[in-house]
Amino acid sequence: MAFVNLEVSGGVGTIRLDRPPMNALDASIQDRLRELAEEAGRRDDVRSVILYGGEKVFAAGADIKEMRGWDHAAMVVRSRALQESFTAVARIPKPVVAAVTGYALGGGCELALCADFRIAGANAKLGQPEILLGLIPGAGGTQRLARLVGPSRAKDLIFTGRQVKADEALAIGLVDRVVPPEEVYEQAHAWAAKLAQGPALALRAAKESVDAGLETDLETGLTIERNWFAGLFATEDRERGMRSFVEDGPGKAKFL
Repeated sequence: MAFVNLEVSGGVGTIRLDRPPMNALDASIQDRLRELAEEAGRRDDVRSVILYGGEKVFAAGADIKEMRGWDHAAMVVRSRALQESFTAVARIPKPVVAAVTGYALGGGCELALCADFRIAGANAKLGQPEILLGLIPGAGGTQRLARLVGPSRAKDLIFTGRQVKADEALAIGLVDRVVPPEEVYEQAHAWAAKLAQGPALALRAAKESVDAGLETDLETGLTIERNWFAGLFATEDRERGMRSFVEDGPGKAKFL
């Protein structure tokens, strides 16, 4: 049985977690996430992506019962596969939004961190509780969380393992919008659908320039930006966008 699926409609691909009751992220789900992230990146009919766990919960973390049976040697291997799965999601070369309802803890929070934008329900609770198991986040939490909210706030959440409610998550920048729980997917889809109408290559260039720039020094980041900027002048979308601007005015170009 597949606990993660990719559903595509109108240019929007939804990667849906479906492992009741809490969408625990076992090894098979982690591997499947990598496969679907790579598929979403390849498919021309997928122009933006939603990460969604359903109406009640995003993902409450790793499957602790499964992990408890792994020894150090097994985890050396598995931890690499775990990070590669989440990195594949983070590197989808298209806009990605996480639609967060209920709990997004541990690996669930780390999965949300892989998105470009996070819309949370007012009932959402996020956190990195691994310290309470004698562990640290292992799917990118120590790195992506610190880059998103700053090292001090990241250390607060990681050191204490505490959960933050949606309003605090919004205040510290862990999520970008808080909406009524029943509107989470609808608003995530609206965000994704709007960007699905945009210039796909320019959106990829923008995402890769920002993300790669954060991993390096300013001079190298500017080089990445310059190369993409110049390269886009060879694309049909650039020609279409500029022609529309001159002939019809700003903001009226259509890229599909």
